[in-house]
Amino acid sequence: MTRTVVESKTKTAVLGFDEPFCVIGERINPTGRKKLAAELEAGDFSTVEKDAIAQVAAGATVLDINAGVVYNSNPNPNETEPPLMRKIVEMVQGLVDVPLCVDSSVPGALEAGLEAAEGRPLLNSVTGEEDRLELVLPLVKKYNVPVVAISNDDTGISEDPDVRFEVAKKIVERAADFGIPAHDIVVDPLVMPIGAMATAGLQVFALVRRLREELGVNTTCGASNVSFGLPNRHGINNAFLPMAMGAGMTSAIMNPVALPVGPKKLAEKKAEVEAKGIILPADMDDETFCQLFGVGSTMPRAGKEMEAIRAANLLTNNDPHGGAWIKFNKAPSEAGAEGAGGGRRGGGRRRRA
Repeated sequence: MTRTVVESKTKTAVLGFDEPFCVIGERINPTGRKKLAAELEAGDFSTVEKDAIAQVAAGATVLDINAGVVYNSNPNPNETEPPLMRKIVEMVQGLVDVPLCVDSSVPGALEAGLEAAEGRPLLNSVTGEEDRLELVLPLVKKYNVPVVAISNDDTGISEDPDVRFEVAKKIVERAADFGIPAHDIVVDPLVMPIGAMATAGLQVFALVRRLREELGVNTTCGASNVSFGLPNRHGINNAFLPMAMGAGMTSAIMNPVALPVGPKKLAEKKAEVEAKGIILPADMDDETFCQLFGVGSTMPRAGKEMEAIRAANLLTNNDPHGGAWIKFNKAPSEAGAEGAGGGRRGGGRRRRA
């Protein structure tokens, strides 16, 4: 049975067909997050710290680390990204003990992350493009790490799932030439937005089955891609993930955290409640209000996608006796306290300056 092993200094995550679904937390990524990008350029890592701890508390098995900031002061990522990647990797693994996924399009940043990471990180990523294969596969072999293989090549991303399968097969075969086994290749078959391609879901389910049965590889995806541009994206994601798991997908790069209710939404909901003639106690705190009126929480917590994944683990017998499901459904106060304490390593280790 195919098993892809990813390790930190103290913890192991295993991707496999008979293993619990592996959640790779995506939040430490400045792409599309202007505030985070500005913070990183200014040397402010407070959001990175919060995101690392919150994702692990929400149930992330692995954390993806992406340092792809284009500095206003220096737009050359080959110069700026490697030292930033190293710093973030060192900082995050000083805060949490889960394995890491080193994510970059810059080869120097990939190697900087691999040098800094303790244990056996996942590398993200290689594609079927010839120059990328020649740059990344030697790093995979040198550091003996598994790698995410994305099913596009020099011709771009094909809408034909058969073409994407052939690209994945090519990467697996080229990896074998470097002495890299198939169990260390985690294929991303590329999930298309269902709003742009009605058959996107059916395509990826069929592709995942072929990748499992014909190539014997583990798989991953950017889970939220499927719902891009549509309303109620969480509803679509919640259905997609268990269906992908049923087809054989073994991991996803995703946000495990339901973001806190902001002050604006909270004020609007309170005004709505009061307009209906409901008198709120003067001493009611915001968190109690959120819980009472079903508007989420003022604190980060596990998102609905995590609920769907854990339920699917239980239904596929990858949660023996339901222990993880029962633990996940503890009272919020218990789960929150446990998650907050479980994010940091013992021994007094703290982030590095």
